Amino acid sequence: MSTDYAQRRRALLERLGPRGAALVPGAPRAHATRDARFHQDGDVLYLTGFPEPDTVALVTAVHPEHRFVLFVPPRDPKLETWTGMRAGVEGARERYGADAAYPINELDERLPEYLANVEDLTYPLGRDPELDRRVLAVIAGLAIKERQRQTRPARICAPRISLHELRLVKDAAEIATLRLAVAATADGHAAAAVRARPGAREHEVRAELERGFLLTRGVPGYPSIVAAGEHATVLHYEGEDGELREGELCLIDAGAAVDGYVCDVSRTFPVGGRFTAGHRRLYEVVLEAEEAAIAAVTPGATVDGVHAVAVEVLVRGLVRLGLLAGDPAELITSKAYERFYMHRTSHWLGLDTHDVGSYLEGGEPRPLRPGMVLTVEPGLYVARADDVAPAYAGAGIRVEDDVLVTAQGAEVLTRAIPKSADQVERMVRG
Repeated sequence: MSTDYAQRRRALLERLGPRGAALVPGAPRAHATRDARFHQDGDVLYLTGFPEPDTVALVTAVHPEHRFVLFVPPRDPKLETWTGMRAGVEGARERYGADAAYPINELDERLPEYLANVEDLTYPLGRDPELDRRVLAVIAGLAIKERQRQTRPARICAPRISLHELRLVKDAAEIATLRLAVAATADGHAAAAVRARPGAREHEVRAELERGFLLTRGVPGYPSIVAAGEHATVLHYEGEDGELREGELCLIDAGAAVDGYVCDVSRTFPVGGRFTAGHRRLYEVVLEAEEAAIAAVTPGATVDGVHAVAVEVLVRGLVRLGLLAGDPAELITSKAYERFYMHRTSHWLGLDTHDVGSYLEGGEPRPLRPGMVLTVEPGLYVARADDVAPAYAGAGIRVEDDVLVTAQGAEVLTRAIPKSADQVERMVRG
């Protein structure tokens, strides 16, 4: 078993203190549509690597022998015929390094032993009402044992205070896995670009995209967006049967996941392989904003600061193209640009597409630190309207990369995925 998980648990124990424990529930097995797949909760993956549903992990500084405990689905040969082999209690110990492991149906029985004398319990209260009820019942039951010198937890702390702060800064193993996700994403986007031909349907492009992920060990990290024509002006477009037409654009927002780590990339392609003059002008504004924002990613900078840089470049470009009129500074202050750019420029990335971790520190925008990974994704979305020049109407453009903060500044993890106007045209032409 990799030592990376053990190192993360030790780091968590240091944050929890000598009377602390963390109870970390995994994701349940959902009865979803056939194209959905189970995705383990990021906290459980980060601390244990255990991939099965209906799991609860416990990391504790209080128990004299068991610092890492897993409650897992037991082996069931009949069920395994349908869902695959389970690790079971033995596998939880032998393959995942648990000091102790129990069937998940023994959680209520075993938990009092592990929560006794814990002072600070880290637990995501409010996420699972039924599990909340059971955990609180255990804590209430410990209250009557205080005469036996067994105290109950005095505080329940949100995971964001300790665990999510650890997850915010990626270690070497996490960055290496993200690079694998990037490689799969690059293959998918290359395959999709070639399919972006007049007459193709959005679902056909999506099929090529996700086939590219799968051929490089990736799976879709989130529902892929393939938006042709004016569909690209809808930020979270969910359709998939639109037709790609000559002279229009196709926006793809999609990333592969490997071992739970997600890549998040957007590229915008000219259908048929040539930008119209108006679309190229819009595209160059977005690309200029993205490159300026990436240059602003450096230790000590903030996500707010990166966003401000992108907005400034976009607004100047909108004025230059005649889509906005007035003084750029005043247009920024009045947020007039939000008609064409209505979302933020960055979010954290890792085991979740919108990864955990606060954007504030001490009530102020948090400074970037080496090891943080964030997206940089400016865009322009020009819906059809009477006051919009036909050359720009109906165009949606977003360019998004994944950026690792380094001691020297930043590394664009997705830099190998072409994005200049000329490169993108060549990709589409194959």
